[in-house]
Amino acid sequence: MIRFAFVGRVSTEDLQDPASSRQWQRRRAEHLVAGHGSIVAEFFDVGQSRAVAWPRGPESARLLAALEDPGRGFEVVVVGEPQRVFYDNQYGLTFPLFVHFGVPLWVPEVGGAIDPDSEAHMLIMAAYAAMSKAERRRIQIRVHAAMAAQAELEGRFLGGRPPYGYRLVDAGPHPRPDMAALGARTHRLELDPVTAPVVRRIFELRLAGDGAKRIATVLNAEGVPCPAAQDPARNWHRTGQGWEPGTVLALLSNPRYTGHQVWNRQSKAERLLDVHNVGLGTRTVLRWNPSEKWVYSERKAHPAIGSRAEFRAAQTTPAVRGRPRTYLLRGLLRCGLCGRAMEGAWNNGRANYRCTARRAPEHLVEGTTRNVYVREDAVTTHLGALLIRATAPPGVPFDQADIPATRPRRSPPAVRPDCDSTTTRSAAH
Repeated sequence: MIRFAFVGRVSTEDLQDPASSRQWQRRRAEHLVAGHGSIVAEFFDVGQSRAVAWPRGPESARLLAALEDPGRGFEVVVVGEPQRVFYDNQYGLTFPLFVHFGVPLWVPEVGGAIDPDSEAHMLIMAAYAAMSKAERRRIQIRVHAAMAAQAELEGRFLGGRPPYGYRLVDAGPHPRPDMAALGARTHRLELDPVTAPVVRRIFELRLAGDGAKRIATVLNAEGVPCPAAQDPARNWHRTGQGWEPGTVLALLSNPRYTGHQVWNRQSKAERLLDVHNVGLGTRTVLRWNPSEKWVYSERKAHPAIGSRAEFRAAQTTPAVRGRPRTYLLRGLLRCGLCGRAMEGAWNNGRANYRCTARRAPEHLVEGTTRNVYVREDAVTTHLGALLIRATAPPGVPFDQADIPATRPRRSPPAVRPDCDSTTTRSAAH
């Protein structure tokens, strides 16, 4: 009796049941090998897209490694569904390995083992691999077209996290009868009474000429929680220590604040892992689409925070700039608590530097405050001593004023003082 190894795959992208998919694929394989032997090993990838090359799939890679082992424990490999296992050029890249190591490959569609010398078998398997790619692409096209129509014609909320300033509320049973019978519900966006006024204020500040950096500084100074601090469960991957210019820009560029549903701002794309080795396959990445590809609902789908005219003005209104200032230590100071670069701030007729991060109490060092703020003259007073310490030869005490005149001159290293909220510390790195 022949010992067979079963190979299969299931993806979760189309909401398949991994257990059921494995069962029917294995059942097809068992019917094929009945009377010839039994399946003694299994290589079944779960949650892997068919576009993933064999060497990158956990179980398929394990099978490729087993082919090289004379004591592998099986003589033949059987496939339950070739369209689930082979995709695009994967058959042409993989089958030669079976031939090289003398391991036959059985497929239900040819009624048994693939003959490497049969032109008909080669055409059949190449056709199934091409059909696998076409099937996946057809599903993508249908889903994309359906979601575009739902967003544009119905203004339906298509999932994901609600934008900052909104919350999700129930919108009735699911439009599909079968899903509604299972208790599925649809949702829509509603203004959040806590965060919606913050978004409105951001737009007002922007239309008044404030830039993203200035807006973030104002919100931090007023103690307004940033989105990550407002909802840490949803933003677990962020620190939540304060508003950043990037956060402000992300809100200002979100067209859903106009009350219209907007879809297709991002999409998935496949990129080659190695342009010099196509056999490694591709990886799926998210990319931002140009605005002309965004899909807008024909009518308002939820309450607006700003008009479309205000949204367009927020993208084009130039930020009002004050009189240019001179900062001697621009780009050289870093916060001693968080390591961020400190920005220049002109107050009381002199240059100062501050860290814009707002720190929660649990992130503070004992004896420090939430804000880091230092005067420029308080730092420059110590620069002479700092340069002496940085350029002094080894073994010379820091407080020795009379540095030997015969010491060779060296270019001083870059100086990057670290400043905290209670003292002005200078250190040469």
